[in-house]
Amino acid sequence: MKKFNFRKVLDGLTASSPGSGSSSGSNSGGGAGSGSMHSGGSAGVLREEIQETLTSEYFQICKTVRHGFPYQPTALAFDPVQKILAIGTRTGAIRILGRPGVDCYCQHESGAAVLQLQFLINEGALVSAGSDDTLHLWNLRQKRPAILHSLKFNRERITYCHLPFQSKWLYVGTERGNTHIVNIESFILSGYVIMWNKAIELSTKTHPGPVVHLSDSPRDEGKLLIGYENGTVVFWDLKSKRAELRVYYDEAIHSIDWHHEGKQFMCSHSDGSLTLWNLKNPSRPFQTTVPHGKSQREGRKSESCKPILKVEYKTCRNSEPFIIFSGGLSYDKACRRPSLTIMHGKAITVLEMDHPIVEFLTLCETPYPNEFQEPYAVVVLLEKDLIVVDLSQSNFPIFENPYPMDIHESPVTCTAYFADCPPDLILVLYAIGVKHKKQGYSNKEWPITGGAWNLGTQTYPEIIITGHADGSIKFWDASAITLQMLYKLKTSKVFEKQKIGEGKQTCEIVEEDPYAIQMIYWCPESRIFCVSGVSAYVIIYKFSKHEVTTEIVSLEVRLQYDVEDIITPEPETSPPFPDLSSQLPSSRSLSGSTNTVSSEGVTKDSIPCLNVKTRPVRMPPGYQAELVIQLVWVDGEPPQQITSLAVNSAYGIVAFGNCNGLAVVDFIQKTVLLSMGTIDLYRSSDLYQRQPRSPRKNKQFIADNFCMRGLSNFYPDLTKRIRTSYQSLTELNDSPVPLELERCKSPTSGLPTRTPEAAPGFYRNEIPAVRQRNQVHHLPESRENSYNRSRSSSISSIDKDSKEAITALYFMESFARKNDSTISPCLFVGTSLGMVLIISLNLPSEDEQRFTEPVMVLPSGTFLSLKGAVLTFSCMDRTGGLMQPSYEVWRDPNNVEENEKSWRRKLVMNCPSLSQEIGDHQYTIICSEKQAKVYSLPSQTCLYVHNITETSFLLQADVVVMCNSACLACFCANGHIMIMSLPSLRPMLDVNYLPLTDMRIARTFCFTNEGQALYLVSPTEIQRLTYSQEMCDNLQDMLGDLFTPIETPEAQNRGFLKGLFGGSGQTFDREELFGEASAGKASRSLAQHIPGPGGIEGVKGAAGGVMGELTRARIALDERGQRLGELEEKTAGMMTSAEAFSKHAHELMLKYKDKKWYQF
Repeated sequence: MKKFNFRKVLDGLTASSPGSGSSSGSNSGGGAGSGSMHSGGSAGVLREEIQETLTSEYFQICKTVRHGFPYQPTALAFDPVQKILAIGTRTGAIRILGRPGVDCYCQHESGAAVLQLQFLINEGALVSAGSDDTLHLWNLRQKRPAILHSLKFNRERITYCHLPFQSKWLYVGTERGNTHIVNIESFILSGYVIMWNKAIELSTKTHPGPVVHLSDSPRDEGKLLIGYENGTVVFWDLKSKRAELRVYYDEAIHSIDWHHEGKQFMCSHSDGSLTLWNLKNPSRPFQTTVPHGKSQREGRKSESCKPILKVEYKTCRNSEPFIIFSGGLSYDKACRRPSLTIMHGKAITVLEMDHPIVEFLTLCETPYPNEFQEPYAVVVLLEKDLIVVDLSQSNFPIFENPYPMDIHESPVTCTAYFADCPPDLILVLYAIGVKHKKQGYSNKEWPITGGAWNLGTQTYPEIIITGHADGSIKFWDASAITLQMLYKLKTSKVFEKQKIGEGKQTCEIVEEDPYAIQMIYWCPESRIFCVSGVSAYVIIYKFSKHEVTTEIVSLEVRLQYDVEDIITPEPETSPPFPDLSSQLPSSRSLSGSTNTVSSEGVTKDSIPCLNVKTRPVRMPPGYQAELVIQLVWVDGEPPQQITSLAVNSAYGIVAFGNCNGLAVVDFIQKTVLLSMGTIDLYRSSDLYQRQPRSPRKNKQFIADNFCMRGLSNFYPDLTKRIRTSYQSLTELNDSPVPLELERCKSPTSGLPTRTPEAAPGFYRNEIPAVRQRNQVHHLPESRENSYNRSRSSSISSIDKDSKEAITALYFMESFARKNDSTISPCLFVGTSLGMVLIISLNLPSEDEQRFTEPVMVLPSGTFLSLKGAVLTFSCMDRTGGLMQPSYEVWRDPNNVEENEKSWRRKLVMNCPSLSQEIGDHQYTIICSEKQAKVYSLPSQTCLYVHNITETSFLLQADVVVMCNSACLACFCANGHIMIMSLPSLRPMLDVNYLPLTDMRIARTFCFTNEGQALYLVSPTEIQRLTYSQEMCDNLQDMLGDLFTPIETPEAQNRGFLKGLFGGSGQTFDREELFGEASAGKASRSLAQHIPGPGGIEGVKGAAGGVMGELTRARIALDERGQRLGELEEKTAGMMTSAEAFSKHAHELMLKYKDKKWYQF
């Protein structure tokens, strides 16, 4: 715990000037700067001591859980006893799913694609085969799986693996056609090898191709079925080491599956045919069918269809067998979607899928391959979805998926994260959202029920909000590291649907997704929700539990400004700030909706990008549109995208800005309060003397302007969307840089930079930023805090056609002017040039007058400056407590009973405590791309400055609360996550967490309270992380258990005759055949054994310390005691059975003792 006193601090800096308080050290790593430095000034000093309780021991970075659909899936596996599912991906990731809450993510270090997964059924282990020809054994008996062993094949490529049930020998097929055998326990290769040239006939002149299938016979475990790609199938006798029979077919084989009796097997082929083979007659198929081929005359071959990639042949005791396969459709049906076909008796059902099928598995009641399989469901892994089909019902409905697999239903464009929000919100949102859920799901429970999970110690509610490219908003319950969708809002419903050939003014701005969400602002206490879209609109929603039919109110705002010329004065000729308190904003730029209709050849003016519905609209319970605000075309130029957004329910005001200026709207009275260009905000104090003029006429808008492109168009492309204020994109990605961004290289490089007119780069949520066109002119460093320096903090000079974007907005009860004695509602405005302006809001004093009296909005004349574009604001009171913005307590606007009564708005005003003692009463924290500053108000003394980075720039910064103390959390473009204490800005944490390789991460990264953060790690997955040491310590208790002790079901009694004539499977000893004693050692050059980190050390690390070890030991003892108890019960049962058998045998002996043989 550190204590400091502002008076003592400032006394030691009396010799320093107000402009010399910035830290001057540079950080080559781009992380935290060289430290904070205190700037001078003794007026209005805070006299209380503030205790900063946060220290570096409170912080640690740790990934917690990953939500969503596994990106680019490649493999699927299921444990029928543990009932858990594993999915492998092209990036080397494995997701293991059980009951809701049991969701584990693990990653191969090599990043090689996962080719195949095999569970050690009911053993708590998993084998993965990668595209780098390496086998891995994963230990699932710990909450974070770890690799126990790895086996790297050096000379052959792995194509197929098979692990028989209750066997420790893994069969591995290779591209050369050979079959190797691996001991699962030691992960050592056996000397027993089935060479391809031994398996095929000597007379065969061609190579059979890679091994595509391996399986042991259900009837006899000593026989192995090997399928080769060219259509050859070999039934290999493991004991005699020879082929017992061979099957040849003239079409390539894709998959094989056994009948449970082991007398027949079925193959799927590349011509869309299924062949059924009988072991007694291997010369030709017992049955050949082309399920989707056209019927031909007798004697003619059936029509070829698309390949059947996989088939499964599952039997039932009381009905016809199921034949399930993917593919096989006719070629003449080119428009048909990917399908799964289910053949049950004479019925053929085709289930069309929305995405290509990657893999499917049939879930059966028994793990034994020689019993009736009794299938009950089919898990279908698609490229972008996971569905489970219920086979117990004739219409084959799908199960309702409890996992959040539809995050990517429409591409995610922005995110918001709220921890410790009001607890009733989750119940309210769920109650509204459950009414709109899809119907028609199976009435049975989700069949993947493995693992165990409890809520743990984390109790505060969390909500994640995602905005999407189709204009939809999804609210998710993220409490206790789970994710469940609560409510979905479609913002596009407030606009008219665009018909073909219409909406030309929109498509010139965005090529696709005109409703895409750019920014989200939500006040959980007042339930006010606000979004901005890519088509330059803002929608304000209010929450109601009642349905209403009403017209949607809309406003149109003109927000366009241009300059004639810029004259940069010499530093010594800079005039001082004038007092702007008496100057009113110019009315020249105020909203004026003239509703000019554009036609061909006529300049577009006052036309919005989208048309709001004019008829009454039925709004269901939930969030209902209160007001739609649209920016309009001005003299042929389209509106620029919105770059900043803020709402305050207590004031009833929404503010938003872009690269042209700022707009402030009263959403209670539905009026525009301010619509002003950024230049006008400075008024006559602008030292650059930019002369306003009317917008240029007949300016051709470049449709290729990447600032205005649709989100989906540049969604996957990093190089078109990254913020490049201070660093070239080539430092972040090796991909080619487009011409637009190549001209936007860092001005700190000393090279002249140029950029297309009105084509700023993207920053944060596609925020247009300032760019330069002419030669850079550096100003003296010693005058950094002077007005010249402050107006050029992001860059060193302004060119003739620059635009200063509004990048941050913040409502707060504060001091609008220097040395004010009273607080008032204020709007803090941050720009891309590092300037901070404070706008004063004059609200009616009486609550009743708020609905009729006008609100006055005017610049206060207060200016502050930082390096780089401003990212965030926050305020603290004189005791160091974080001040939350004021808000209005929620009440239902459509509740008839409350509306009939007289009521007043209930406001919660968070104001700094004012004492009669002269001095400062408030801290203001401002963070930009480059540095953070703490000012004391109303004296506007800069107390602390911290240069966060010199070689990179921040993408996200938020003031958050952790352990009841405030801190500043930052995410840098070079991948560093930094935490600083407040108000002293002491570095608490600086970790190189994640190099920025994709703009998706920069656009969606967000911090929240209680040490939580998240980002979109792939187009389909959300990664959550924590920077709290306490949560890292407790994470082990919050995660689900993948393995639970379950007794393996007993095999069915085969009967006397089947046991006598059913084969030698029961007496087959693989250990004797494949062990080193009989098979010898494999060649060392063939495969290399690599011990994994999942041994004792890995388990200890994953268990989370001594408590985790004790817990696991206790669980192991409980399992042992349970098994001993079961063994004792079985022993007692066997003794009872033996006594009964002895008694009956004795009675039978006495009955037939004296009878002759002919008397029986």
